[in-house]
Amino acid sequence: MRTPSAAVILIISLCMACPAIAGPYEDAAAAVRRGDYKSAYNLYKPLAEQGFPLAQANLGYMYANGQGVPQNYAEAMKWYRKAAIQGDAMAQYNLGVMYALGQGVPRNYAEAVKWYRKAADHGDALAQNSLGLMYYNGQGVPQNYAEAMKWYMKAADLGHAPSQFSLGLMYHYSQGVPQNYAEAVKWYRKAADLGHPHAQFNLGSMYAKGQGVRQDYASAYVWFDLAASRFPVSERESANRNRDHVASRMTPAQIAEAQKVAREWKPGKER
Repeated sequence: MRTPSAAVILIISLCMACPAIAGPYEDAAAAVRRGDYKSAYNLYKPLAEQGFPLAQANLGYMYANGQGVPQNYAEAMKWYRKAAIQGDAMAQYNLGVMYALGQGVPRNYAEAVKWYRKAADHGDALAQNSLGLMYYNGQGVPQNYAEAMKWYMKAADLGHAPSQFSLGLMYHYSQGVPQNYAEAVKWYRKAADLGHPHAQFNLGSMYAKGQGVRQDYASAYVWFDLAASRFPVSERESANRNRDHVASRMTPAQIAEAQKVAREWKPGKER
């Protein structure tokens, strides 16, 4: 998706330049917010046909997800492409996703990279993260950890938790950079503070082992407990097991305090 500030600036400029377009577009956005996708579709469609890129991008999204219309990847691709060619970052990113997943077109990683890059160059954090992942895995481009880190860093600086977690992994396991547990902790913490469960789990492990940070079983307990509460059922057992292991080295009072901290934790709160 577009960054909030960019979206606000664009909508305001449209309101000033073309009220005939801005009014129906805002009505469509309001319909989406209240879950009235059929009305949103009926409002977006004529705007998209007039060449309005934000409406085209949103129409593509509705076709891709079956909102207000039957799911149709070919139609989604059609509208994403129209908006992407006009420079809409949201559409460029989503077009890249469609190529990466082979939805509506044969899977084509090189095309995915092409469209991710266009959106990433516009400052889209999701596209930057996806481009980093393509370089990390060598999909559509030669594998290049330095390029992966470059794009992860751009998205991480915009507050994108999965990119922050990926940077933590690269420092943790010496991928493209010398192993640096302190840097791994730094990036795990940023993602963990935003509620990323795998970052929370890994941060708990770093505290439990004293890697990159002073060994602290109480902090390890908190992060393992938070990860367990956010993991899918299939992954929850590992977090619970690690939490119980560090609990065996804590006093009842320490456990009670750690449980209180976990209960009161809120995403975005600095620790």
